Amino acid sequence: MVTNLPAEAKAKWIKVMEAKTPEEKLKALEEFLAAVPKHKGTEKLIGRVRRQMAVLRREIEERRRRRAGKGPKFFVEKEGAAQVVILGLANSGKSQLLRKITNAKPQVSPIPYTTRTPVVGMMPFEDIKFQLVEAPALFEGAAKGVGWGLKTLGLVRNSDAVLIVLDGTSNPIEQLKTILKELEEARISIGKPKGKVEIIRKSTGGIQVIVFGKIVDGSVRDVAKLLKDYRIHHALVKIYGEVSLDDIESSIFGSIIHKPAIILVNKSDKLPQEVLKNIVKEVQNTVGSHVSVIPISAIKNVNYNMLGKLLFNLLDLVRVYTKQPGENKPSLEPLVLRKGATVLDVAEKIHSKLCENFKYAKIWGPSAKYPGERVGKNHVVMDGDIIEVHAKI
Repeated sequence: MVTNLPAEAKAKWIKVMEAKTPEEKLKALEEFLAAVPKHKGTEKLIGRVRRQMAVLRREIEERRRRRAGKGPKFFVEKEGAAQVVILGLANSGKSQLLRKITNAKPQVSPIPYTTRTPVVGMMPFEDIKFQLVEAPALFEGAAKGVGWGLKTLGLVRNSDAVLIVLDGTSNPIEQLKTILKELEEARISIGKPKGKVEIIRKSTGGIQVIVFGKIVDGSVRDVAKLLKDYRIHHALVKIYGEVSLDDIESSIFGSIIHKPAIILVNKSDKLPQEVLKNIVKEVQNTVGSHVSVIPISAIKNVNYNMLGKLLFNLLDLVRVYTKQPGENKPSLEPLVLRKGATVLDVAEKIHSKLCENFKYAKIWGPSAKYPGERVGKNHVVMDGDIIEVHAKI
């Protein structure tokens, strides 16, 4: 916390810490924010408070909506290998993209905000399918509760990955900045983080800091002081990877959700090659090298055939085929898991009883030392493996 906050603001913060319900916490944060002086030294603090308020507003609205049972349904139950949300501003070409690569038939119109509820389609990739969900258009103020903005951001939070669609012909960098700003306000980050912070609050024991990685700009003592500035006197702090004190301070206001993402620069067929190249480069510089930026064209089908493979790799998926003991042919439809999954994860996915009564498994494929290798429950499977699970009788 900024050390020169007035006593009134510090007193208001104590009320935030004592709040029990989302409604109480939101009101306390509003009062705290009103007491914080506005100057350069408090900009980051104010930003974090506003983001936390946005999350609370979304939570409160969602609870009210569920109780009332009213309004359009935005929750989409997951199907297929993964759920991927198509996100963008109005008229970026989201509906055209969904129509081209899935079985969905969304209305494609030049009129902004034609899509008012999620539209779902299944995109085939080899022998699996991805569930693509076109979200209603994002706009400035979405994270603050304007229109259906919080519901659109809720779709992103629930997804496995995001396809961000930019209209390459209409100031794509400004579009991207708007989208990233709204995601940040909702405490959603795209790409893979360098580090992670967990703060587990306790009633006794003081501040304990366990560092599995590195604090790049401070020490354990600095972390303890930071928490005490926020009136947190008892907590277990776990630090993974590389984090800054700024990251730790941000985590006090709630965890940030990281979503794998691909950015699609749409309408590339309407742009001169040199202009398109510069746009892709500028977008890449804005998001960093950890996010793929791909030019596409809904009209010319440019790079559409890349999306399945890109998503498969982005999500670190593996396909495992099962077969019954004594049978020669494996299943045609694979089980889809994440890299690092074990034989026990496969057994659990087949049936919980099979997991409980697991005895051993036989493996054919990339992870096997030889065909039909007998392995234990902790054997890590690879894409293309065929597995035969044996259970205790």
